[in-house]
Amino acid sequence: MLSRVAPWLPSRSKDGTGQDDFTVRVLGAADTRALRVLAMEDPVANVFILAHLDSTGSAAPTSGGASVFGVFDGDALVGACWAGANLVPVQLDPELASRVAAVAHRAGRRYASIFGPAETVLALHSRLEQLGHFAHEVRAEQPLLAISGPPAVEANPQLGFGNIADFDRILPACAAMFEEEVGYSPFLGSEDFYSRRVAGLIRQGHSLVHIDAGGTVKFKAELGAVTAQATQVQGVWMNPEFRGKGLSAGYMAGVVVLAQQFAPITSLYVNEYNTRARATYERVGFKRLGTFATVLY
Repeated sequence: MLSRVAPWLPSRSKDGTGQDDFTVRVLGAADTRALRVLAMEDPVANVFILAHLDSTGSAAPTSGGASVFGVFDGDALVGACWAGANLVPVQLDPELASRVAAVAHRAGRRYASIFGPAETVLALHSRLEQLGHFAHEVRAEQPLLAISGPPAVEANPQLGFGNIADFDRILPACAAMFEEEVGYSPFLGSEDFYSRRVAGLIRQGHSLVHIDAGGTVKFKAELGAVTAQATQVQGVWMNPEFRGKGLSAGYMAGVVVLAQQFAPITSLYVNEYNTRARATYERVGFKRLGTFATVLY
């Protein structure tokens, strides 16, 4: 059982012999290498945290207050969990999730979501629910898909990298996708935060879009996380005007071709019930690697 301590101090559990078992604490800069080694056990599933480490160079808490909780067995880091706007487990055994959830609860943050490997995500959610964090929606089965090598269909050559000059066209398309996906506007609370996020993706070259001659965004997607090993595609959106015309596979093949300029593996996760999207991804050549889940608060 975890002791009642402040979230920035270690939390301990006891095994049957009364000896210290696992310790949960916030990681610091000195833990960066251990976190990277842990995450590299599955560079596709853990692309989010690996991209963060590539960007910042450190496992230490960020200036915005996000941190990484590490689970230690003695001196060995055996699991972790990003704790910022979202909770993102990293090689975290589901049996250890309740310990991390308790520390995350005591940190006093509000989390927008949990996402990652399904069994661990659902274990985190179960414990957080007991602690009073009630979900808006639970997406318990989201196939994790990936492709390496060329796509199985011809890429649409009209798909390209977004340009900041087109920000005013790309932002509404991103907002439309977000609202369609989660059921509320991304501008609730702070329009500036979401706008800066979209602009940042464009400037990084992680925005993929086709804008026709009339200025209409026909299709767009983003590379939400990028490392030298893998990318993770997010925000796939086809303008409703152009749905049902057989265009999706060509656009997704274009996403793969562009994403492979950054890394050899292109990944994404999709709702199990979205059979049309799953059929498109299969046609393009994506293969299932595992199962994610997302809990929305």
